[in-house]
Amino acid sequence: MRFILAQAFRALRNPVPARPYNAGMLELDFMQRLAIWVLPVLFAVTLHEVAHGLVARRLGDRTAEMLGRLSLNPLRHIDPIGTILVPLIMLLLPFGILFGWAKPVPVNPRNFQDPRRGMAYVGAAGPFANLLMLLAWVLVVRVGTLAVSVDAFWGEVFVLMGVAGVLINAVLMLFNLIPIPPLDGSRVLAGVVSPPAARVLARIEPYGLWIVVLLLLTGVLQSVLGPLFVGLLTLIRPLTGLPVSALLGAVQALHF
Repeated sequence: MRFILAQAFRALRNPVPARPYNAGMLELDFMQRLAIWVLPVLFAVTLHEVAHGLVARRLGDRTAEMLGRLSLNPLRHIDPIGTILVPLIMLLLPFGILFGWAKPVPVNPRNFQDPRRGMAYVGAAGPFANLLMLLAWVLVVRVGTLAVSVDAFWGEVFVLMGVAGVLINAVLMLFNLIPIPPLDGSRVLAGVVSPPAARVLARIEPYGLWIVVLLLLTGVLQSVLGPLFVGLLTLIRPLTGLPVSALLGAVQALHF
């Protein structure tokens, strides 16, 4: 995360030095930054997982529903190791990356009429939910920019939280679309390639997490995702109503 925020900052920076968004910008300490990030991260992770379960139920599999995983209670989707312990350790280490995962929603593809295509739809549901949330957080940023003139403190809180929501959902959407099992992109890919190719993907899955970690630690994943993230952020920046200097200020204020 720190690497991608730094990439975004550098890529969006105006070639002509611009006044940063410091006029009234809140000076945040570590705990305040953490508080700003908590709500966007909880929404991003929870609704991502719920979206998988909702699409699975729509296609005939009620496993997630029966196990109570269609709940908006984030505690039902938190993996103690992947959601709490690993991200905290990564945050304290000097790797420049933040990595973690939520508890996967259980899905039984045998309940689908077409298991391969059904899993592709289920896999795509999570990143699509992140895209919708990204757009919703853009609206929060717009509300914040309007509210600043009425109440500078709460207006800037809304701006910062909205930018945090845009960033985390962009990261989760792009990261999960990587076609390496068990990430969502592999489910989508398995639904469109030939059955033999889909079986190859399935055989990779036991090693997929280790492959992703290796790509993260070697910087390969950042070099691929960084430009995509920056391109997406550049594309949606006009929708936020923020000038480039203001968005840079918000990104910098949220940087751990």
